[in-house]
Amino acid sequence: MVSVLGSTGSIGVSTLDVIAGHPDRFGVYGLAASSSVATLLAQCLAFQPRYAVMMDAAAAEELRRQLPADCGTEVLQGEAGLSRIAAATEVDTVMAAIVGAAGLPSALAAARAGKTLLLANKESLVMGGHLLMQAVQQSGARLLPIDSEHNAIFQCMPVNPASAAPSLAGVDKVLLTASGGPFRQWSRARMDEATPDEACAHPNWSMGRKISVDSASLMNKGLELIEACWIFDLAPGQIEVVVHPQSIIHSMVQYRDGSVLAQMGNPDMRTPIAYGLGWPERLVSGVAPLDLIATARLDFEAPDEGRFPCLRLAREAVAAGGTAMAICNAANEIAVAAFLDGMIRFTAIPLVIEQTLERMTIVEPTSLAVVESADVAARSVAGERVATLLRGGRRAGVA
Repeated sequence: MVSVLGSTGSIGVSTLDVIAGHPDRFGVYGLAASSSVATLLAQCLAFQPRYAVMMDAAAAEELRRQLPADCGTEVLQGEAGLSRIAAATEVDTVMAAIVGAAGLPSALAAARAGKTLLLANKESLVMGGHLLMQAVQQSGARLLPIDSEHNAIFQCMPVNPASAAPSLAGVDKVLLTASGGPFRQWSRARMDEATPDEACAHPNWSMGRKISVDSASLMNKGLELIEACWIFDLAPGQIEVVVHPQSIIHSMVQYRDGSVLAQMGNPDMRTPIAYGLGWPERLVSGVAPLDLIATARLDFEAPDEGRFPCLRLAREAVAAGGTAMAICNAANEIAVAAFLDGMIRFTAIPLVIEQTLERMTIVEPTSLAVVESADVAARSVAGERVATLLRGGRRAGVA
């Protein structure tokens, strides 16, 4: 049985699409969403889960009202409901696809319960990597990365067939690919005037607005760098970011003997999702096979951290350690939300993050409470930086 946390987002929808293609293999135990009643209702009718969780109380009540009496789905509300469907005895596999910091507690609950955790929420590792990996090791859970880049790395490394733990035997470094996003060839001056719709117009992937902005700023790649350090037990210096506009090679592993293994495929998240659901078997995903002749060429270039300073800030957060990564993530979430709301310029996003990191005290993330406290404090400081930019007017960063 599978629980899908964040079932109404792009990853959740793709997960259910793969599950629908294998009705004899998978059943759905729980679905969870924030407030999208219509979408979750349709999913409940199609998959008849035992539980549906709504984070928003009003949305939960509305879903209860609309669900047919004979559906058999019980509606739960809030964090307790999320943790319940993540850790339930009946559940074998949990897809953790809730966007942002909100996904950490339920991912941690699944790990502590020893589940097969399909991790599509990179912020869980960015914020609480030590806690999550410790929980995986202590409980015997399996963590399978679903981000296309980390899934590609996982596929290119030797893996323990019992624990799904990757091995660094013979590995020199990891080449983490980035599409470069919609602003790859834009000047800094042009990015100064970028609109939210332009930032969300990703050339290759269909994603939610927050992750699309992260891709445009390269913060997505910074978060993935942090994530890769935790999943594969790598030092930051063992990870090289490579811009690859076609998004055909999803990442590579370079070995000491000079070999480089790459995982390739069309840019469709159903491929890594199907790999995670079926591991160690490979399932039909519904994705068209790659046509190399039609693709014709594969280009690579180094990222420009001058135009995209978010990548540098993520590296610095890894180097600082402790709660620096949680602070970086929280400040980014506040800055991205402010940009999407038209409050600051796109180029002010790294400014908010950098100033927040400068103003915060970094401590050791010894518990979930410590991580959550750092997250809350960083959001407050980042909010103050956004307010300062607003008071400064257009020249100070208002879009």
